[in-house]
Amino acid sequence: MTLVCLKMSPIHRIFLPLALSLLCGFFGLPHAASQTAQAIDTSAENLMVVLRESFGANKQDEKLIPFGKLRTRLDDGREIDFQMAAFEFLGDMHIRFVFDAPNFMRVAKPEDLVRLNLSPEAALQLAVSNIKRVYGRPVATPSTAGLMQVDGQSPDLISSYFLDREFWEELLKEHPEGLVAAVPKRGGLLFAPRSDFRAVRNLQKGVAYLHSSSERLRVSSAVYLFKDHHWTVFQAPVPTHQ
Repeated sequence: MTLVCLKMSPIHRIFLPLALSLLCGFFGLPHAASQTAQAIDTSAENLMVVLRESFGANKQDEKLIPFGKLRTRLDDGREIDFQMAAFEFLGDMHIRFVFDAPNFMRVAKPEDLVRLNLSPEAALQLAVSNIKRVYGRPVATPSTAGLMQVDGQSPDLISSYFLDREFWEELLKEHPEGLVAAVPKRGGLLFAPRSDFRAVRNLQKGVAYLHSSSERLRVSSAVYLFKDHHWTVFQAPVPTHQ
């Protein structure tokens, strides 16, 4: 693979190695579902959750809002309505509940949550717990530009650790001033203490590049703050017209 970089800005030179390392991590490890049984298990023990991009959104709180009905066009031209167990979450992100399978993740439907007798909030807590049980707890390691990078056993689900309240609460004990984080792609979750002004500034400058360079794997172009036991938008997402 040959990479050609022309007229790179200083912030791009800082974040290009990080973007490449996240990309290599995503494609160099087994798929998140590779450790599960062949058949699709739709039990509560196999329920997991992923973060995905909501184009043009900038939601200001964490209250889960159902997606409602969506419409898609089939190959034969027919349009059908469908629903999935998906909820608008925060900034330009939404969550989708899924069931882990050998080579893909089957999106859960609202009736799956009803069948499992789970509210969206309870489902989220259970799904994060299942991810940690199957793929391990998140681990924070030093990255570039003064930032910390969150790692896990499945690159498909690293971004889901943004939803691991227990992980962030533990970090908050060491940094009560708050933690500034970005989740630009499925295999990338970065953060820094709010008191580390240089690292935070690097994150604010670099998130748009990390997000846009991730193409189909991108999640969010915003920057978030975890403080007082909840997340808020620290820097708004990049407008979709840019």
